[in-house]
Amino acid sequence: MASPTSSSGAEVPPVLPSIPLAAEAVSVPADRSIGDLVRDATAQVSMLVRAEVELARAEVTSEVKKGLQGSIFFIVALTVLLFSLFFLFFALGELLALWLNRAAAFGIVFGIMLLVAGLFGLLGYLRVRKIRKPERTISSLKESAQVLSNRGRSPEDGPPELNGHGVR
Repeated sequence: MASPTSSSGAEVPPVLPSIPLAAEAVSVPADRSIGDLVRDATAQVSMLVRAEVELARAEVTSEVKKGLQGSIFFIVALTVLLFSLFFLFFALGELLALWLNRAAAFGIVFGIMLLVAGLFGLLGYLRVRKIRKPERTISSLKESAQVLSNRGRSPEDGPPELNGHGVR
């Protein structure tokens, strides 16, 4: 596998398994058995599938890296916005202080902040409370476990015998 960066610092794509472009040496079909033909076909299909999976993995990895790098800018912007809110609330307090006592003005701003935080907390709680367990997945897993536990037995055999420790 090639290194992800070259000596110049530029990104170098990883080495992917390739599909041979030149025709392989083909023997006369009369010389080969059916088993040899099936084995060769299976090997070639396997190589093709592996190459396709590796190509898809390389493309997805590249796109995920781009997405993560872009999301860092959003996180920085959100952080700056959150820190800027302090100045907004301070300015609001100073504006109210023009008409009210300074302590009362900042108390009102603090109360507004508590109400907004409480409102968003309530909305978050109501949203999280709606989360339900994955019923279809649970029933599917139970069915799969039941099928696998009955593997190799006919339905007439009945349930498996358990020893004293609850083990079959």
